[in-house]
Amino acid sequence: MAKIIRTEDFDKTVLQSDKPVLVDFFATWCGPCGMMAPVLNELSETYDTFNVVKVDIDASMPLAERYGVMSVPTFIAFKDGAETGRTVGVQPKETLLKLLAL
Repeated sequence: MAKIIRTEDFDKTVLQSDKPVLVDFFATWCGPCGMMAPVLNELSETYDTFNVVKVDIDASMPLAERYGVMSVPTFIAFKDGAETGRTVGVQPKETLLKLLAL
């Protein structure tokens, strides 16, 4: 299951990770975000070559602002501490894997 992280955990969990990380910026009130939850859980349970984490924009507004998240869901891929790709809205699993270059 994709882990929900807060602002204070972001640098260690995402930027300092030894694996690529897919970050889902979401909101609990967002219908499309809820539609993506099973896809994200499947990715996190199926692949061990990257991590999947979720950031609730209402609980972690500073992170949403830091990364310019204007709509949810927004998916951002990170590798070696840098953003490597981004997409917004409901996406198929294959698009998310491409963000991670898999």
